Amino acid sequence: MTHLRLRDAFRYCWSGPAVCLAFLILSSSGIGVAAEPELDRTELPIRAPWRPPITTLDARDAKAPPLFKVTAPDNAPNVVIILVDDLGFGGTSACGGVIPTPTFDRMARQGLLYNQFHSTALCSPSRQALKTGRNHHSCNQAKITEVATAFPGATGQLPNDVATIGEMLRLNGYSTGAFGKWHETAVWEISPSGPMTRWPNQVGFDEFYGFMGGETNQWAPSIYHNQNPIDPPDDPDYHFMNDMTTKAINWMRFQQSLTPEKPFMMYFAPGAVHAPHHVPKKYIEQFAGQFDEGWDVIRERIYKKQLELGVIPEGTKLADKPDAIKDWDSLSEKEQKLFARQAETFAGFLHMTDLEIGRLVDAIDQMGELDNTLIFYIAGDNGTSAEGGENGLYNELTYFNEEPKGSNVDFMLQHYDEWGSPSTYPHMAAGWAVCFDAPFMWTKQVASNYGGTRQGLAVHWPNGIKAQGELRTQWHHLIDVVPTILEAAKLPQPRVVNGVPQRPIEGVSMLYSFDDAEAADRHTIQYFEMFGNRGLYYDGWFAGTIHVAPWARPTTSFEDDTWELYHVAEDFSMSTDLADKHPGKLKELQELFLAEAVKYKVLPLDDRRTELFDPKRAGRPDLMFGRKTLTLYEGMGALLENDFINVKNTSFEIVSEIETSGEKTQGVIVQQAGRFGGWSLYVKDGKPTFAYNYLGLETFVARADTPLPEGKATVTLTFDYDGGKPGSGGTATLSVNGKKADSVRVEKTEPNAFSADETANVGLDRETPVVEDYATRNGRFTGTIDKVTIELK
Repeated sequence: MTHLRLRDAFRYCWSGPAVCLAFLILSSSGIGVAAEPELDRTELPIRAPWRPPITTLDARDAKAPPLFKVTAPDNAPNVVIILVDDLGFGGTSACGGVIPTPTFDRMARQGLLYNQFHSTALCSPSRQALKTGRNHHSCNQAKITEVATAFPGATGQLPNDVATIGEMLRLNGYSTGAFGKWHETAVWEISPSGPMTRWPNQVGFDEFYGFMGGETNQWAPSIYHNQNPIDPPDDPDYHFMNDMTTKAINWMRFQQSLTPEKPFMMYFAPGAVHAPHHVPKKYIEQFAGQFDEGWDVIRERIYKKQLELGVIPEGTKLADKPDAIKDWDSLSEKEQKLFARQAETFAGFLHMTDLEIGRLVDAIDQMGELDNTLIFYIAGDNGTSAEGGENGLYNELTYFNEEPKGSNVDFMLQHYDEWGSPSTYPHMAAGWAVCFDAPFMWTKQVASNYGGTRQGLAVHWPNGIKAQGELRTQWHHLIDVVPTILEAAKLPQPRVVNGVPQRPIEGVSMLYSFDDAEAADRHTIQYFEMFGNRGLYYDGWFAGTIHVAPWARPTTSFEDDTWELYHVAEDFSMSTDLADKHPGKLKELQELFLAEAVKYKVLPLDDRRTELFDPKRAGRPDLMFGRKTLTLYEGMGALLENDFINVKNTSFEIVSEIETSGEKTQGVIVQQAGRFGGWSLYVKDGKPTFAYNYLGLETFVARADTPLPEGKATVTLTFDYDGGKPGSGGTATLSVNGKKADSVRVEKTEPNAFSADETANVGLDRETPVVEDYATRNGRFTGTIDKVTIELK
């Protein structure tokens, strides 16, 4: 180490008292000015070291100090988190499932398989918990973003004192990328007006390619590249699962080509196998006839395979089905035919997804990085979804709008041959969800049963895990992934990030279990809560209550809920309720739940679901609160439903000022949503037209008899709503330059939601078309749109 000489002291002191003081401090402590201090990685961004002023006049006589650069610790692993959507414990073949998942199996065979790993029971909460290491209420993510409220713990806005693993690693020298489903940004912040502070790029991810909502049409997705909406290519073979994998591989290769010394962190979150179950027909055909025996036989088969593989303990019982799930043998032939097709489609979707994940893993291997890449392959962010209800759904949006026709068996059978294609937006019957959640009883949304929260987890890291193909039985949760990554990378938990003191990480590292199958559990207490379904795990026991089924409404008050008690250390599947035998233990866990609920902002409990799609009722912010009018201009668009004026359950008027070339004019003036529900004001062969598409089930059309005159014109659409019950009908009237052109009676309207991901646009129709009537690609308008004003009445 080189130290300053005495004569240099006079030079530094001559420079001023501050510099002199700094010199004296350095000299008296024995620190030379050339020394590079240890980086303080507990405060992010890492501060550059202080360097004394340079007093040499000529650069040729001076030596430049080294440029400050943050690098990851030596040998820090790459990190890849793979999160499949809506898949239960019995879904993968390594966990006994009947659907081949060769990539998951490979990761488990070459690494570790965890059979007691848990989620929160729902999408957004699980994702925030996974990426932050904190409980979902600590992240203000009590439920999905679309039903956020004003209560603490439920606002849908990630607080500044909760940094993501992307931000922690990025500020420690990693390249970071996120691909696929996001679903954590507050819905009123997903617009060109922002704020962008909680978009992927601003919470730690250098690169983002994916969709911002809870689901997307896999054939025609609503995609963002970073903060910019983009349209998928005009390719009949396009599928988002394939596209996102290719984009992820390309980013990873680019990063490694340019900065091979720099580790990367990737969050890879397919929209699969969340509804809609969209998959090329060749994958569906691979499973033809394989589900004809029905969910009872196949659930039993999964259970027996789990016992055979040892993935569940010997002596585990298969838990009962919920009472609402019918025996397969009691179904009609038509029901069995339809439901088997639904399962074939789901199986094809899962198999395709796992193969695409295999393509990603192979790309890591081909770069020579697989041995030093820590991969978490999490088979589900919650249990398999039962949101398809008793019969499944032709269009999942019928569930959110409480429309019974979408689940009518005879109606759905009309679409049997096209199930899973672009002309459907399907979900499967709840009986299959219970089947793929074996050996447990319940499903997604039920946080008080392991069927809603138990996920298969494979961990693969050849450089860091000596064991191969071993089972790990330690009890863990999604919040444990972040501290595991930090320990594996030899990084501390940061106490300050971007100037904000951080809430302590609430998970525990799993690293202790990597090479010790017999290590004692370290995660010994964990609360669960979702829509009032709630419970607590504590040291081998679980107490919980089923407040509401995913396909039903609550039937009891919170005070009147019946609690169950399971000794899960001995009863893996929660098959035997011990509440009556051990009332003292039940009371102990109930009291512990309340203590944890207060600690983590779980209260007040809220069992509302579809009601909370209305921001006024929910009490959350909305861009349009108090607004009666919205004026848009040509080129504006890609506006999700929560960032567009709400024309549901009300009268409204659209006034569009345009310029046309008469009967040659084609295309959309303004529209919202798409093929599975929405509306469009457009021009066909010069004739103004309004179409209201009710959930893809029926379309109501008004069209002028004569073309528009050349030049300027004002096209007006007035919708007179009947009032009364939400979703009531109304009358749509078209006018041109103040004269009535046509009208149509709209018998039903959508009360709660047009779409989960499709957008409103001026001058074109993105994603899927509201109608197939457009004469130009994407309904692009061939005239000029001066402005469009939508006014609520």
